[in-house]
Amino acid sequence: MREQYRSTPLDESALAEGPMDQFARWFAEAAAAALMEPNAMVVATAGPDGRPSTRTVLLKQYDERGFVFFTNYVSRKGREIDANPYVSLLFPWHPLARQIIVTGTASRIGRDETVAYFRTRPHGSQLGAWASEQSSVIASREELLRRYEELAARYPEGEQVPVPPQWGGVRVVPDAVEFWQGHENRLHDRVRYVRTDADAEPGKGGWTVERLAP
Repeated sequence: MREQYRSTPLDESALAEGPMDQFARWFAEAAAAALMEPNAMVVATAGPDGRPSTRTVLLKQYDERGFVFFTNYVSRKGREIDANPYVSLLFPWHPLARQIIVTGTASRIGRDETVAYFRTRPHGSQLGAWASEQSSVIASREELLRRYEELAARYPEGEQVPVPPQWGGVRVVPDAVEFWQGHENRLHDRVRYVRTDADAEPGKGGWTVERLAP
């Protein structure tokens, strides 16, 4: 199986000054193209032994400070991030022949930010955050559904569900962001922003832009 990608070249002179502004441009174009869940991203983590693991999650917030997703902190990714904060994100926008690859460090967001987001979630999703002990072994799907029904009886629709203490947001602060645009004959564009001041606060510091061979 082989495809030829035909798209407009990615010219450094047309890039935004910083990677988050460039991300916003491409994200808006992905959303306008009606891609299914353009905020879906692959999160790669590694445990203390160096073994990697990946999974797809949904980006819920982004700004100059970085990219935010929400998870159970005692899940595999939560535990691996606690042990090793270096992560990678991948946005695979295949219909546009585009990828965005982020490398950076992850940490928990403030509890007030988590609570504010949790309150915006549908009631069923709030219950699901309690029902699932993410990444733990369970005997059957029936066990999971039984937990959910018990919670639904305890917190019926319209009643406030407390925020699980083990659940919350994770922010990935990028140190490099690569924008990949596919082209014919595998002569793809790969343009990467690299942070020039690793010690700068999130959302601050400068960036340099470099082109990579495909």
